[in-house]
Amino acid sequence: MGLQMYSLLLLYYLISSLVCDAVAFAEASEGISDVYCERILRAQTQGTRRDGHHEFRLRMEGDPETYRPGSTYRVVLMATSPAYFRGFTLIALKEGREGTVEDDYAGQFQIIDEGETQFMTDCPPAVTESTPRRRTRIQVFWTAPAVGAGCVTLKASIFQKKIIYFQDEGSLTIPLCEKEHAFGEATETPEMDCCACGTAKYRLTFHGNWSEKVHPKDYPRRANHWSALIGASHSKSYMLWEYGGFATEGVRQVAEFGSPIRMEEEIRQKLAISRTIPHRSMVLFKGNEVMTVIKTKAQWPAWQPLNLRAAPSAEFFVDRARHLMSFLTMLGPSPDWNVGLSGEDLCTKECGWIQKLVADLIPWDAGTDSGVTYESPNKPTIPQDKIRPLTSLDHPQSPFYDPEGGAIIPLARITVERIARTGQQCNVIPDTLDDIMTDIGHEEKKEDNIPETCIYSEWSPWSACSSATCEKGRQMRQRMLKAQLDPTVPCPHTQDFQPCMTPECTVEAPSGCVMTEWLEWEPCSTTCGLGTRRRERMIKMPSRDGSICNAEMAEVEKCMMPKCHTIPCMLSPWSAWSECSVTCGLGIRTRQRMLNSDSVECPEELEQSEKCMLPECPIDCMVSDWSDWYECNKSCGKGHTIRTRMVKLEPQFGGSTCPETIQRKKCKIRKCQTKTKEETREVGGKRRRHGKAGSDAVVGDQQGCRMQSWTSWTYCSKSCGGGIQERFMYLKKRVKGSLENNCKDRKEIRACHVHPC
Repeated sequence: MGLQMYSLLLLYYLISSLVCDAVAFAEASEGISDVYCERILRAQTQGTRRDGHHEFRLRMEGDPETYRPGSTYRVVLMATSPAYFRGFTLIALKEGREGTVEDDYAGQFQIIDEGETQFMTDCPPAVTESTPRRRTRIQVFWTAPAVGAGCVTLKASIFQKKIIYFQDEGSLTIPLCEKEHAFGEATETPEMDCCACGTAKYRLTFHGNWSEKVHPKDYPRRANHWSALIGASHSKSYMLWEYGGFATEGVRQVAEFGSPIRMEEEIRQKLAISRTIPHRSMVLFKGNEVMTVIKTKAQWPAWQPLNLRAAPSAEFFVDRARHLMSFLTMLGPSPDWNVGLSGEDLCTKECGWIQKLVADLIPWDAGTDSGVTYESPNKPTIPQDKIRPLTSLDHPQSPFYDPEGGAIIPLARITVERIARTGQQCNVIPDTLDDIMTDIGHEEKKEDNIPETCIYSEWSPWSACSSATCEKGRQMRQRMLKAQLDPTVPCPHTQDFQPCMTPECTVEAPSGCVMTEWLEWEPCSTTCGLGTRRRERMIKMPSRDGSICNAEMAEVEKCMMPKCHTIPCMLSPWSAWSECSVTCGLGIRTRQRMLNSDSVECPEELEQSEKCMLPECPIDCMVSDWSDWYECNKSCGKGHTIRTRMVKLEPQFGGSTCPETIQRKKCKIRKCQTKTKEETREVGGKRRRHGKAGSDAVVGDQQGCRMQSWTSWTYCSKSCGGGIQERFMYLKKRVKGSLENNCKDRKEIRACHVHPC
């Protein structure tokens, strides 16, 4: 009967619950029209609201006050022990928005751990828990919106049973505003084409800040260095590396081994390469995505004062088509950690070139090696991960780990400074005096007598010749005085003249038409022996008077190929590079190609070699020779003696550990004489007898020898690597007679500071 009643009650409860839910759903459908995430946000206003300021906190790594459009940040929601939370909601809204439409939300969250977090089913921009359970911390990535989004607010709700913690201000809310753009500053992302004119020349200077003083945790004291810096100025269609992308083979070799060779090969494949089509006046360009290759030498060690070593630098050019700059350099030793910039735009929105860029650099992971410390053993990441910035919450063994999620102290600073501009400029913002001085300071000075206080524009093109006949005339060009720094010093040479004749009369120009440059020579007409080759040019501009252009359109010259009775060298393509000749450290690798013809003499090389660098070789521990045995610690009876040796070199990179540095053996000098009846008590290894006044007098092993107490132990003879200490017992009173020869001062020794240096 009891079981039957329980079943009826359970059935009644289920039916009641279903009816209530259905009624509630119907009321919600009829009374309120839910739009987008409104129902989720409305739920946050229900239940018990409490101030979670002291128990819960929403934090963005580095605690920034502004956001950079398009940049990615790590966001952490944490509880202060012993608090915890079972569920949460995380949203990012534009300032003043309610979240009722899709456009109210700013940026985009990225899930890090799918076991902990997921996007909310009924509100895709929001992040919530995957499973309701007790937790003290979750973390996600947030990518900031594009330029022009304005201020945004990140808000978190904490659910703990029936209690909801939600704040419009305080520790569960992060207000951020877009970083303001200043004139002359580089554009954040190269979304639009560059509108600047001419070319600009820049100098890149790399200042390393990675040192034991600034980054002390597990800092590698041996072999710390920066690899050779490698990069390029390039177009939008080619990226050397970027966050969220996969490392190329060239990037991997820089990231893991510090070798820039393959990376430079990849970059040079994107350089402009011209090719002439035979029998056609046409030149095609392949590549053309790269303007300048950027390189500096490696730095050993990683940090030195500037008065001992100048900061490495390199110069490069940019133009309207190739206005981005990227580079990378490895910090070694490390698994695959680098610093650098990716796609930094040097073109401004005002159609000019930025004057100076200074950026602090934090390390990033190439995604090809899974090590977590500087000297982790090689452990390839399979499958390969995407390139990502390192953070202070990656792994407890990481040298950059911070349980509070603080920002990583920058490892380097890069300075990119404009040193010259060429060609006509079209920037909207007028040139400042600094702009003018920068350009003038690097122009070639053709006239030594021009005062340095006079700043001119570039020369205009030459005017038409003043003579319309074959008599000599004059051409003029002029320039403008931009600035006169010293009014007392005159500024001459604003006009320049040269003699001229009409084009028809000059020897160099037999016609008045303008020609293109000569194209490349076509291949020789024969494959062996004597032949001819030809090159052409075209009319770029016809004569002004409409006369026939009498300029030569083609040139033919003789060409000599190998003798016909000899067989030319026919070579196969180069083979792949061999494995490095060593398994660790610096070695050599080679590649070969085959001679596919029967030529007896072939001047072409068939083998090439280059250096290769693998992880450092293991170094075994090195110790010194044993010292002599020290004196026995007893003057009679059984005792012991020791000998020591020092650690000369600690093991490195997995080398064998150090052996023992101290040895001990027994020693026996002679038998001690028997004790007298007066020697009645032994305290702490010292034998004493009572005098008349009750004071203790220390006695020795021999009858009749009156000794003082042991002295204190001396300072250790070495600070590390195994030293000794001594203490002494001196005769208190000399005796005469038969015991005089047996009563002597005594000494004991012991080992100290046996830890390795």
